[in-house]
Amino acid sequence: MVKESKVTEVKRYTIQQFYESESITDNSISSDGRKVLFSGDKNGIYNAYCLSVDDGVRTQLTHSEDNAVHIAGYFPDDDRFLFLSDKGGNEILHIYVKNENGEELDLTPGEQERAEFYGWSQDGKSFFYGSNKRKPSFMDVYEMDIATFESTCIFTNEEGYEFGSVSLNKQFISLGKVNSANDSNVYVFDRQTEQLMHATPHEGDIQNIPQAFCRNSETLYFLTDENEEFFYLKKYHLFTGLTEDAVKEDWDIMFTRFSKQHTYMVYGVNQDASTVVKVLHTGTGDYLELPQLPEGQILDLKFSADESLITFLFNSTTSPTNLYSYELGTAQLKQLTDTLNPEINQADLADAEVIRFHSFDRLEISAIYYQPNVKTGEKAAALVYVHGGPGGQSRTDYNPLLQYLSNNGYAVLAVNNRGSSGYGKTFFSAADLKHGEIDLEDCIQAKKFLQEQADIDGERIGIIGGSYGGYMVLAALAFRPDEFNVGVDIFGVSNWERTLKSIPAWWESFRNALYKKIGDPYTQTEYIRSISPLFHADKINKPMIVLQGANDPRVLKVESDEIVTALERNNVPVEYIVFPDEGHGFMKKENRINGYRAVLDFLEHYLK
Repeated sequence: MVKESKVTEVKRYTIQQFYESESITDNSISSDGRKVLFSGDKNGIYNAYCLSVDDGVRTQLTHSEDNAVHIAGYFPDDDRFLFLSDKGGNEILHIYVKNENGEELDLTPGEQERAEFYGWSQDGKSFFYGSNKRKPSFMDVYEMDIATFESTCIFTNEEGYEFGSVSLNKQFISLGKVNSANDSNVYVFDRQTEQLMHATPHEGDIQNIPQAFCRNSETLYFLTDENEEFFYLKKYHLFTGLTEDAVKEDWDIMFTRFSKQHTYMVYGVNQDASTVVKVLHTGTGDYLELPQLPEGQILDLKFSADESLITFLFNSTTSPTNLYSYELGTAQLKQLTDTLNPEINQADLADAEVIRFHSFDRLEISAIYYQPNVKTGEKAAALVYVHGGPGGQSRTDYNPLLQYLSNNGYAVLAVNNRGSSGYGKTFFSAADLKHGEIDLEDCIQAKKFLQEQADIDGERIGIIGGSYGGYMVLAALAFRPDEFNVGVDIFGVSNWERTLKSIPAWWESFRNALYKKIGDPYTQTEYIRSISPLFHADKINKPMIVLQGANDPRVLKVESDEIVTALERNNVPVEYIVFPDEGHGFMKKENRINGYRAVLDFLEHYLK
């Protein structure tokens, strides 16, 4: 059952008004504990900013106009900081240092070198990072001295390992090894002996993911779903090889990390599509009581070096992410940002609700329902929204596009079809080698759920999604052409054969996992083509709009080019928008505004 729709008149807002709200990500506390670093797109694209905890004064620290800036963190003992940036969304990220004199220096300057920031050393003299400059397909692990910016390779990656963590004494490196989407192992590399210890020998499909080392560098926490549906925490004792259970919850534990002095362990639980953060005192075993907040979710909780201050991000379905600080000693909570455009009344936005319905085989499917704001007696057009992936999840965070559509009179049901994460390993693997088939049936059942709602016009329902979700849009229109009235395809895969053969070099370690989930394009060509909408595009007969970034390294532009050409050949109405300065996801506000305004115009013409 769902709550009754609002029948009060609400104000309608433009896409420009929605994107006048600021999006912020990440946060890092300065060494003195009085400033917080974060990334925000206030001026149209993500840049680095800092805020004073004491008086809220905000300072812009980078001034990029072209490429998004994502902060990595303050230096351990001064106000320098690291950030990552690529070129036009090509995902070839470099690590930069911003010095206190304003100078910016590229620390990983290789033209085709992709870098990833892993974290600071406990002694504060270096940081760890990954780079594929030696071999494009694998990330080696490096340590860079922050006094000289000289780097040393501390692990040469020849087998496609994924980095986990470094022990506080720098002797051990935890690594993950993906065998398939449902099976992975944890290893520990001893830098002194150069031996690789296998921490999780097992039979069958079990996922094991390295997390953080304990303070004494003798124990490693890792996530596992061994004998359980959901991820829980175990500990591996390096010198005995023994493992023991550590923490279990009723849902997936998603991550674990420690405060600087290891007084607290922070972990996050994926509770019914929302993040629940818990902070455990490692000495007493008690949970820290976090401040009372409105309904929503805490993200990216950080401790200051002296562990007296907490900062975190917080959002909800009706509130963009904001930055908060919390003084442990005084229990003083401060909201440091107010990102919602003041022209928007939060009461006008849709309170998205987690609902459940049964699919064709009685399997329970979870979804997030954005009810339309309609007058008594009116019926709204509706959209089934499909998340990215495969294996992603629609969550109860703030989604300006879905709020924009809901505010303008559309119901939206963000479906977590089988194959989505967050609902147990059986559910996660239920669509393996059945994509475009069994997961599509769940989306069609989502449409039927919408048709059963009294305020929905069951004859006006479309489907929308990006990446894997965009593929599902194409699959729906190609394989079940009479089910949906329109499609909104945001950089969706049209030809799995090509996409799986052309995945970026740095995804090499996940290649086999993707093949086992979708299909092997070299040995299962006939099957792969059977689930690729491009080879069945002659059956598409409903209007569609396509959005694509020209620099997308995951879903190449040709994927959209060819499906658009096929629809034009069918004499099917199709609109095509290409952003020359974007990749897999749109970073620039201007592009999001132009693209999503076009989406609404398209829906107003062909659906509403």
